[in-house]
Order: sequence, then structure tokens, then C-alpha cells
Amino acid sequence: MKPMPYLSTYIAPARYTDPLAALAQVRLIYDQQIAHLRDCMQRYVAGETLPGKVRACYPFVRIRTETVARATLEMPDITQLSYGFVAGPGTFDTTLTRPDLYATYYLEQFRLLLENHSVELEIGISTQPIPVHFSFAEHDHIEGHLSAERRMLMRDAFDLPDLAAMDDGIANGTYEAKAGESQPLALFTAARVDYSLQRLRHYTGTSPDWFQNYVLFTNYQFYIDEFVRLGHEEMSRPDSPFVAFVEPGNVVTRRNGLPAVAGDELGAAPPRLPQMPGYHLLRADRSGISMVNIGVGPANAKNITDHIAVLRPHAWIMLGHCAGLRSSQQLGDYVLAHGYVREDHVLDEELPLWVPIPALAEIQMALQQAVEDVTNLQGQELKRIMRTGTVASTDNRNWELLPGNQPQRRFSQSRAVALDMESATIAANGFRFRVPYGTLLCVSDKPLHGEIKLPGMANHFYRERVDQHLRIGIRALELLRVGGSNQLHSRKLRSFSEVAFQ
Repeated sequence: MKPMPYLSTYIAPARYTDPLAALAQVRLIYDQQIAHLRDCMQRYVAGETLPGKVRACYPFVRIRTETVARATLEMPDITQLSYGFVAGPGTFDTTLTRPDLYATYYLEQFRLLLENHSVELEIGISTQPIPVHFSFAEHDHIEGHLSAERRMLMRDAFDLPDLAAMDDGIANGTYEAKAGESQPLALFTAARVDYSLQRLRHYTGTSPDWFQNYVLFTNYQFYIDEFVRLGHEEMSRPDSPFVAFVEPGNVVTRRNGLPAVAGDELGAAPPRLPQMPGYHLLRADRSGISMVNIGVGPANAKNITDHIAVLRPHAWIMLGHCAGLRSSQQLGDYVLAHGYVREDHVLDEELPLWVPIPALAEIQMALQQAVEDVTNLQGQELKRIMRTGTVASTDNRNWELLPGNQPQRRFSQSRAVALDMESATIAANGFRFRVPYGTLLCVSDKPLHGEIKLPGMANHFYRERVDQHLRIGIRALELLRVGGSNQLHSRKLRSFSEVAFQ
């Protein structure tokens, strides 16, 4: 016989036409449910026998519409958005988590739903359990005090993560609601979001709270070293637009003249870097820049973008090295990707190869403008150092050693101008998760033409190009920020019947 669930005080669903009031109710429910889990966990660790299986559930938001019409057709600033409205009549809902982290995001989604549809938002407690692991505070590790036997019995006392509630069917376009079920309002359920927030801590060594809305990825530590140098340089400037710089271990450096914030003292440099270390140059409104060294390979690229996607960034850009495939290219030349050959294979199940990954005009224009701004080159001089073309990504680091010349033939047929191992994955996952993406690579070798990386050549190349390449990436993100995030969330990233949340 199953034990009765041990629940917190019931809060009845309520309806709202004010997005601030709706968000306040989400906070109330979430805080109450998390407090219940934390209290019960502390009692369990102390050896107490609990009165039943502890259960807390995520808050939900739900809307019901009876028409395909939108209430804001006369408001161009809203109707031009590619999100913020449901696809048609029906009931739509999603579970919510971490209203402290997502407050601004949720508030905007609520506002758009209310303005587009002139309906009430229903806020209540869902039936989706919060896994106890997702209730721990940032620096809580109380489960470490449990005996092996007591840890084994946790499954009977608490809800643990259920992977069946965390799949990416909504984002992949394969989810189909059962008869009588609501349609989804968001790409990710709360449990899926919480899972990724936990993974981000593990892989990047930083709290997800530090992540900014503009993200750079790289596959070389040289770029990170330069980003760290620039980050500390910004912190020494009292007039910098950035307010803090955060490194792995949640080590926070505040801008010169700004006081420390409660919690800064908890940061400590880790004894060794995490697998994909993250660094964050913060603006007060989260429109700063996060940079992650994803390492080498498409598996890493998929892994980290799977998780950063739940933060709903406005854009991510890959800055990395590549093999130049054309004889006319020189070491240090740039490649602006306008198409991708996907031989990485890590997304073949989620995103079939017949799905095209389009270039996004806003990102392309920002990257090209950034190259012009940083190099002070234009026209034919700019074309001399930067080529726009197709980038191929492979999962075989030694592709050039395969017999029969097969990869080379395919890359030639595809008109590829450069090859790496990560860019197509990052672009494809951006397409899949509706996160605007772009790629600017730097030619570091030309294996088809006998110019392979040698220590002396590589060191010279890195000294000459890393600083400039990074500054181009930062400049591109600054142009996108100034241009406004609304222009980035293009309709070309949205499907026929799309969720309302950005």
C-alpha cells in the first residue's frame, strides 16, 4: 500500500489580469512548496520519521481562449513579435520554477498573454512534483550527512527526478497532448528547467543566476584567458557599463567603487576548473555577456546548449578555430558561417538532417559590422580577411586521415569553406530551441594544403588573433544589445503551432 502524500497547506487557484499580481502568486506558491520540502528534508536528515511521502508541486500558469483573434492587432510593437500569443482557441498551461531567477522573463510573458488575448491568467499548484534535489539552496549539502541506508530510503520519502517529465518533445515538435489535456505554453516544463539549472552549476562551475542574456562559446582556453583579462580590466574602470565579473567557483569581482553584495563572500576558486568553465561580465539588467569554454567536440556543444537554452538567452555566438578548406585562405582569416553541413551526428535524432539551419540576418549583419569596427577594414579589404560561406562540422577529429578522400569530396560538393567540430551543433541547437545563433571562426590551419598546426606557428597565431577575434565577438553582442532583443526572435525560428513563451 502506497503511503499517503504529505502535503503543505493547499492554495486554491486564482485568476489575474495584472501580471505583477500573477507573478506574486507564483512566488507565494513556489516559496511555500520549497519551504515544505526543505523543512521535511532537514527533519529526515535529523532521523525523524515523516508522516507520509513528502510532496510539493510546481506552480502553474494557465489561459483559456475561445478565438484565434488577438486583441492587439492595432499595436505594431506587439504584433511584430514572434512570441507572446497562443496558436488558437483552447487551454494552454505550463509549470513554473525559480520565480526569483525568472521574474523579469515571466512578467514579460504574462504581460504579452494578457495584452494579446484579453483573458485572465490562472495561477495555481500543479500536480507535477518538485524533486527534492531541486529544492536545495545554492550552498546546501545536507544530504551529504545521510547514511547509505538512509540515502537509499529517500526514494520512499521524497519525489526524485523523473526523466519522463523532462524530455524535449515540445521543443522538438514531437509532443502531442492527449485528449482533454492542455496544450503547452512553454518549450520547457519546470522540472526540465530545474534539471538544466543543476547541470549548469556542475559543468560551468558557476550558478545559473550569473548567466547573462548574450552568450559566447569558444573551443579554446586562449579566448577565456583574454576574456578574463578584459573582465578585470572593465572592473577597474569606475565608468564601465558592467557591474561585476564572475569566474568559476562563483568568485565575484565588483566594479571599482561598487560595494560587495551579500553572498559574494561565499565564492571560492575551485581546486580545478570544471569541464566547461563559465565566466560572466554582468550588466545590472542581465544584458551582459557570458562566455563558456565548451572544449572540443559536438557532444560538449550539444550538452551545454541543451542546458543554457532553458535560460532563454537572446543570442549565442560561436567563436572558435577552424580548418580553412580553400587555397585562397590564410591563417588568421575569418569565416562568417551562412550555412552548415552537419556531420556531427549528435542531433540526428532530435533534429533530422533534412531540416535546414538558416543564417539569421540580424546576427550576420552584427558580426560583419563588428569585424569592420574592430579591424577598421571595409569593402575589398574586409573581404580579403573574411569569407562568408558554409561551415562543415564533423565528429571525427582526424577526418583528413580517412581513406578514399570521401570527406574531402563531400565538403567540396557542399561548397564548404571551413571545418570544425562544434559550430553546426551550436547553430542547430539554437534553431531547435529558438535561440538566435551565429558563428565567426578563425582559420588556424589548412590541412588540405599542407599547413598543419605546429607549436611555433600556433603560438604566433594565437598571439596575433585571439584578442582581436574576442573583441569582435563582444562588439557583435553589443550591437545586438543596442539594437534591442525584440528584433532577434525571428519568425523563422518558430513553427506552425508555436508555444507562447519566448
